[in-house]
Amino acid sequence: MSFYQHESAIIDDGAQIGDDSRVWHFVHVCGGAKIGKGVSLGQNVFVGNKVIIGDKCKIQNNVSVYDNVHLEEGVFCGPSMVFTNVYNPRSLIERKDEYRDTLVRRGATLGANCTIVCGVTIGEHAFVGAGAVVNKDVAAYAMMVGVPAKQIGWMSEYGEKLDLPVTGNAETLCPHTKDKYMLSGNKLKKFNL
Repeated sequence: MSFYQHESAIIDDGAQIGDDSRVWHFVHVCGGAKIGKGVSLGQNVFVGNKVIIGDKCKIQNNVSVYDNVHLEEGVFCGPSMVFTNVYNPRSLIERKDEYRDTLVRRGATLGANCTIVCGVTIGEHAFVGAGAVVNKDVAAYAMMVGVPAKQIGWMSEYGEKLDLPVTGNAETLCPHTKDKYMLSGNKLKKFNL
């Protein structure tokens, strides 16, 4: 395998890191981590043992990807965003057997300083705004903001806000790619023309 590792980064024995990945300053990757190809781990990133990171993910500075987090291909984690893995932590009570799984689907964006509470699934190409706190599952293509996060719209795969209501029946085109999106109730699907 061929990847870049900054001299200050620590990669424990057993960690799997794909070709063309970049591991920057002060990163720590634990031995059980599985990291795909073309991944960027920014300064001061921590990756736990029971973590899977898909190809072409970008994890910006100061992000800790704790055990039981799975990022599919092309996930963007903004600077200083937060994952958790225990729902009700206490320093005086051992809860390592209570980790909850968090799944972030292909192409999703998690904005700077947002928090993803453990046990949720973030849908494909969803967009979580900066500072949002996600404590429930997020639909594919949903645009989420606030504390707690609420859906305020829909995003295209390209990252453009779509001209659609949050719920109902409607269709539109991505203003950039002209891909067609159809809303049915509270689910959005993309159709290639």
